[in-house]
Amino acid sequence: MNYATISADVISYTSLNVSEKRELESGIRQLIDNLSEDYAKQRFFGRLVQGDYIEIALAEPAFALRIALLLKTFVKSIVFSTKENDKSRLKYFFEHGIRLAVAVAPLITLDTKKGIIDGEAIYMSGRAIKNYSTSNKQKIVIKNTMFFACSDDNLREQFDVVFMLLDTILSKCSSKQCEVIFFKLMNLNENDIAQKLGKYQSTISQHSTAAGWLAIEKAVNHFENTFQ
Repeated sequence: MNYATISADVISYTSLNVSEKRELESGIRQLIDNLSEDYAKQRFFGRLVQGDYIEIALAEPAFALRIALLLKTFVKSIVFSTKENDKSRLKYFFEHGIRLAVAVAPLITLDTKKGIIDGEAIYMSGRAIKNYSTSNKQKIVIKNTMFFACSDDNLREQFDVVFMLLDTILSKCSSKQCEVIFFKLMNLNENDIAQKLGKYQSTISQHSTAAGWLAIEKAVNHFENTFQ
């Protein structure tokens, strides 16, 4: 039986100051708690390790891309009260937020109560991003931040392209656009999002269009239909 895992690390985490790190960590933990409730039937399990590394596993692979994009758009939507002349240190964080890999493969153990994830899927997703970590690197070169690994080579080749295209789309999105995409991935309609954010529906629509929501939605639907 195939499971899905997501391994992710925060880009330029060491460039954040202490208060920014705490704010980010608190937000990610809250998101994981919310996803644990929303995807309880899928045996969702997630954890934040050492402040900048995230591991997620769930028993139904179909939802893995949606959850990965929720994680990425959430992090990219965060706006710190950073002074204008100090924003250069957070350039890569604002542009990419996190690096992540989704893997679809068997797991030996997924024990949500004991917090144990063991098996091929978590090894595959972890390996996919290990060599690209920016932690403690003086020179940062970022080419890709979204990866897909699978025990089926045909599926891997198919979704490699999809993940690269989504990566390119999201790297160009602003924090406000990512916020709108985040709520759309949560299945909120534009009127609900407008009320939640205190904006006009037309503004939400503009952000959605500029962010490339139609392409993102098609990619997510294709992934879900493939793995259902």
